[in-house]
Amino acid sequence: MAVTAAALVLAACGVGGATGTDGGGAGADGLDGAGGGPGATVPKVSRAVIRITPQDGTAAVPATGPLVVTADRGRLTQVRVADAAGAPVPGRISEDGHAWRPAGALALQTRYTVDALAQDSDGRRAAKHAVFTTVVPQHRFIGFYSPEAGQTVGTGMIVSVVFNRPIADRVAVERAITVTAAPAVPVAGHWFGDRRLDFRPQHFWAPGTRVTVRLRLRDVPAAHGVYGSQDKDVTFTVGRSQTSVVDAARHTMAVRRDGRVVRTLPVSAGSPQHATYGGWMVITEKLPVTRMNGDTVGYGGEYNIPDVPHAMRLTRSGTFVHGNYWAPPGVFGTANTSHGCIGLRDVKGGGGTTPAGWFFDSSLVGDVVEVVGSHDATVAADNGLGGWNLTWAQWLAGSALRHPR
Repeated sequence: MAVTAAALVLAACGVGGATGTDGGGAGADGLDGAGGGPGATVPKVSRAVIRITPQDGTAAVPATGPLVVTADRGRLTQVRVADAAGAPVPGRISEDGHAWRPAGALALQTRYTVDALAQDSDGRRAAKHAVFTTVVPQHRFIGFYSPEAGQTVGTGMIVSVVFNRPIADRVAVERAITVTAAPAVPVAGHWFGDRRLDFRPQHFWAPGTRVTVRLRLRDVPAAHGVYGSQDKDVTFTVGRSQTSVVDAARHTMAVRRDGRVVRTLPVSAGSPQHATYGGWMVITEKLPVTRMNGDTVGYGGEYNIPDVPHAMRLTRSGTFVHGNYWAPPGVFGTANTSHGCIGLRDVKGGGGTTPAGWFFDSSLVGDVVEVVGSHDATVAADNGLGGWNLTWAQWLAGSALRHPR
């Protein structure tokens, strides 16, 4: 509203407005006498009564208020609510003129001023002014998201948001995060515990899809005294389609690009004692070289390799597709000897023309690797980006918006 707070008050003063204890104002519109002498009558007072909630001087008001301005025995004509910088709070007066409410939530840790005008049925005006402050959060929370903005990813990419604090109000937080696609497809959220919220469509993304993640977490309540601090948009693009099928029983990996098998590679999967997980897994990280130590995944000192080449992470628990230079070449395509990883023939330092080098260069974060013919269980949906192992109905069942808890 273009009228300033000062103008509202001056407008009231211009007609003799003076805020009374009942919230109304004294109106000087009509003087029954012509002068100010002994024969003059007392100015008539507006019957309109303005009430502002919260009351003047109130502190620690929640972002959701309540904030309401009402008028009894009259109609509101102007209401302005603004923060300390003068930015107005959008809102509207009801059709009957008896109430004004904001269009959305307030900002936290903010001082607001309210100036309201009303008039009674005789046109006499009343004014009221109030100041209040919103709550100062005890704690803030943020979400760490993947993939990164501007990234080109595979068709199996699942948007994952991990929070730095437990989320009690999952409905409010899930409602504050939206994931949209162009071309449009339905996208739904699924909670894994109280710190992780993933989003995916029913089927893999179509190549070329542009996906936008909108985090509107600022001042959203997550738990008692805990509010969000992010207001951010993240956009990424889906690249070509590549899905690789590892047949652990046949020791092969068929790489399918845009619906056509472009290459079949010999592999060595997990040994009978340490079988590779079955099911759908998604590449979440690409490392030209990394250290693999059995101590970090519960295998004690069984292995400690400082320079594993062409490593691509599939699970949080430590399953990778990676180059292997230490096994005899004859192992690939004939035997499963790893501790659960999928090994491809490579050379020390990583070779660009080796099977491992070719697959590394041909893959994107977000590409899907499916393992069949394994004696191990299907990978858990929260182990890496394993959400594709849930049916669409199972995925929707994990949404707080569809199934509030």
